[in-house]
Parts: sequence; structure tokens; C-alpha cells
Amino acid sequence: MPPFRPLGEGLQSYAAALWIWTLAQREEGRQGQSSQDTTLHRRLVTRADWGILSAFVSLYSILRPLLFRLDPERAHGLAIGALRLAQALPGATSLLARHHLVADPALRQTLLGLEFPNPLGLAAGFDKDAVVVDAMAALGFGFVEVGTVTPRPQPGNPRPRLFRYPGQRSLQNALGFNNRGLQAMRSRLAPRARRQAGPARAANPVGVNVGKGRDTPPERALADYEELLGDAGGLGGLADYLVVNLSSPNTPGLRDLQNETFVQEVLRAARALTRTPVLVKLSPDLEPEAAAGLAAAAVDAGAAGIVATNTSTDYALLPGARAAGGLSGQVLREKSRRVCLAIARRLRAADRGAVLISSGGIDSGAEAYARVRAGASLVQLYTALIYQGPALPRRINRELLALLARDGCSEIGQAVGADL
Repeated sequence: MPPFRPLGEGLQSYAAALWIWTLAQREEGRQGQSSQDTTLHRRLVTRADWGILSAFVSLYSILRPLLFRLDPERAHGLAIGALRLAQALPGATSLLARHHLVADPALRQTLLGLEFPNPLGLAAGFDKDAVVVDAMAALGFGFVEVGTVTPRPQPGNPRPRLFRYPGQRSLQNALGFNNRGLQAMRSRLAPRARRQAGPARAANPVGVNVGKGRDTPPERALADYEELLGDAGGLGGLADYLVVNLSSPNTPGLRDLQNETFVQEVLRAARALTRTPVLVKLSPDLEPEAAAGLAAAAVDAGAAGIVATNTSTDYALLPGARAAGGLSGQVLREKSRRVCLAIARRLRAADRGAVLISSGGIDSGAEAYARVRAGASLVQLYTALIYQGPALPRRINRELLALLARDGCSEIGQAVGADL
């Protein structure tokens, strides 16, 4: 019998936990075997585990109702656990990438001084502590944004704090930047940074989303960002790009910092602290022209780009929504589109070369392509992954290729801003 208590939501949840436990036991056994047995054992076990992983990816639509019987955070933890164990299996991420990564030159771009194999990224919030970066890249994401990370560990808001709305393919989260803190993030990213400096450089960029601590008063917020952004002791030397989060609705006072004065202060500090590109993430609840003005001010102050948008507190978007936390998913789509378009027009007029990353309600190749044509060079998703499963990145990238071919574009960059 596995060494854990059954989760209590029925046989389905127990079976999911049993799968994770089985992978863990196999990994333990592998670590204890002699070097003479290692090569053959890896070959046999990896094949068996690949069968399990491939089935999980392919059958997600069948498994989803079973996972949705779990509390959302528990289900998320289960998924992270499975991905971590898969990541630990020798050769598993390579096999996943072989089957799920769409490697086509038409999707490749050089932005922020980085090579993006495709324009589809995983938004911040899914992998808060950078524990499944390689697994998510293997599933087909062209880049992964981790966090949000704060200077010190914090548990976030009281539970329950994550809610599903399957009928609207949406989520409401009031998590509150629960994470293990700066030092834990540094320890996770340092080995990758060392690989980046050598010949085994990873193909997929990793960004880090940073935010002030929950208990940090507004007058001390700048110090939090300075601690997080620096090359010396912060994340500047370890991330491929950084995102200053001023727009989460789940940290008291954070959105009050979403003003030109503070944006200019934090970017002025960033210029002195790091050579890593720094972007700013904005709220969908700003009026589109106000968001565009703030984005322009950020770029003028040194931001390499804008991430638009975060989650929304416009609860009228979702009948029955709770009066706390941010909405994401399909209900956010139209609002995010409007803000993205206004920002893209302003950035295009300024012609400063800033990168726009669009996030919010993206769940298909058609929607991703619409954001690209509206001026976004890159797009991100999170909520759609919960509803459509791990085969989604491959599907979106294949749809993007078909849409590019339909419009006579030989590369994704030709479509960026085509509708402006």
C-alpha cells in the first residue's frame, strides 16, 4: 500500500495519487541500483513510464472530470507532483518534447536578445517556484514564466482560494503570491544559469515574475523590487527576462503602485541593478487608453516590454463570482483583447522596439493568432491548460502554422501587428 492517506474524493483521486507514487518508487529504485544495471533498467523503465505519460496527455479529456472532483489546489498540486516526477525520469522530457514540441522555423523569433522557438508561453502562476520548467517546455511551450516570487517565503491567503467555473472555462484565484521566496527561487534557477553559460544552453527562455511581499507597506515596496531584480543577490543574473508585477488583485495595495511615478522609479532602479530585460505586467481593469499611456511611460522609462494582462476584479463578467480574487479564462477574453490592442497601437506609434506579450482568455490557435495580428509578439496562457490539458500547446502551435500558411506568411513576425 502506498505510504499516503487516500485523498477522500473517491477511487479516481486515489488512482491518480497511486500513479505518482508508482513513479516515485521507480525513481527511488533506479537511484539505488548498480552502474552495471543502470543502462538497461533506464531503457525498460523509461519506455514503461513514457507509455503512462503519453496516455495521460492523450486521455486528459477523459481524466479531467475525475481531476475536477478534487479541490482545485489539490488537483494542481497533484499535477505539479506528476510533472516533477516525470522530469526526474531519465529521457522523459526528451520523449515528451519529441512528441509535443512543434519545431518549425516559421514560429521562431528573436526578441529581448533571446531565441523563442514558438510564441506560446506559460503564464506566471502555474509554476510558482520554478519546479517544472523543463517539463512544461517539453510539452510544447516556447517559453515559461515562473513566479510570482516575493523577497521572503509567504503562504498566501487563507484557503479555499482557487475556484473553477467549468461552464465559462474560467477560474477565480485569490492565492496571494504563495511562494517559497527569493532564495529558493535562486537555488532552483542557478543550475540552469550555469548550463546557459556553457554549450548545453537551453532552447526555451525562462522569465521570472516578481512582486512585493504581502506585509510590505507601500513606502517600502521599491526596496522589495530592488532586492528581487538585482544581478547581485537577486534574480537578474539568473532569469532570461523579468516581469514587475504591479497588477495582481490579491496583494493589498499592489495595484495602487500601478502609476507612472512608481513605474518610473522601479524601472530606474532596475536599470542600475540588472542587464536582464525587465517588463511590466498591467491590469485588464485599467481603461484601455490609460493602460496604453502607462505602458508607453514604462517603455520610456526603460521597460523592454509589457505583459497585458493580469486577472480581473470585474466580477460582473462572471455571474456568481465571489467578491475576492481575480478572474481568468474565457470571461477575460474581450477585456484583455481591448487593452492589448490599445497598448499595441501606442507602442507601434512610439516605435521603441518594445515587446508586447498578450495574456488573458487565450485558448486556441485562432485566439493566439488574433492577438499576434493585434500587435503581440508573444502570447501566454494558464487557465486554458486546466480545461484542455497538456496537449494544448502542440495543438495551438500547429493551428498557428496553418493560419500563417493561409495568410501567406512564411514566419510569425510577418503577422505581428498585421491588423493595426
